[in-house]
Amino acid sequence: MTQKPKALIAWSSGKDSAWSLHEVRRAGEYDVVGALTTVTDTFGRVSMHGVREEVLAAQLAAAGLPPIMVRIPFPCPNEVYEARMAAAMAEAKSAGITHIVFGDLFLEDVRAYREQKLAGTGITPLFPLWGRPTAALAREMIDGGLETYLVSIDLKQLPMHFAGRRFDHGLLAELPASADPCGEKGEFHSCVVAGPMLSHKIAVTVGEVVEREGFAFADILLSPLPSGERSARETRAG
Repeated sequence: MTQKPKALIAWSSGKDSAWSLHEVRRAGEYDVVGALTTVTDTFGRVSMHGVREEVLAAQLAAAGLPPIMVRIPFPCPNEVYEARMAAAMAEAKSAGITHIVFGDLFLEDVRAYREQKLAGTGITPLFPLWGRPTAALAREMIDGGLETYLVSIDLKQLPMHFAGRRFDHGLLAELPASADPCGEKGEFHSCVVAGPMLSHKIAVTVGEVVEREGFAFADILLSPLPSGERSARETRAG
């Protein structure tokens, strides 16, 4: 039996990377063996999204993927970011990985940047969602069982009250006409807690919303197990 090419998923913690993982697994052409995530060490959170590392760990455990962290400082000069990404790609290549999956939808400059940086590395980029109409894609994600919350809002494009909201049909209906339904122009970033790419739903609560440098960030917190579930778990463990 021919072995499938090994791939990483560029995992941002949000809906587009999660749905890309789902699509690649469903197609069955690649063996996704790990999740590559950029984490800002200064805050201990996923870069841009602001998702806590413990939530990221819960996501990847539910996705059945080993984490591969690219740790960067804040602020992070572009040359530092690129050097650390290049090192991660070299390590991936040495481990037999030949592809990396991105959740990009239609921004040509972003795709061109990724292709340029991967040229000559032996790692081929994949864009399983590329060019799909985003209004239909957003509805498909919601109807397909994806549960995700808006964790980072660009206040130049959306009002603060969207921060912490669940990404659902009601939210889509409330987005201004100028906003892309999937937030591809940076309007918002999200944090996935359930969906067909995860083995189980991650119990979370939406915490404080803070404003920083023109963005609103909603803090997603892991929910503690109810006492009954804790007792059952302790009994099984004993």
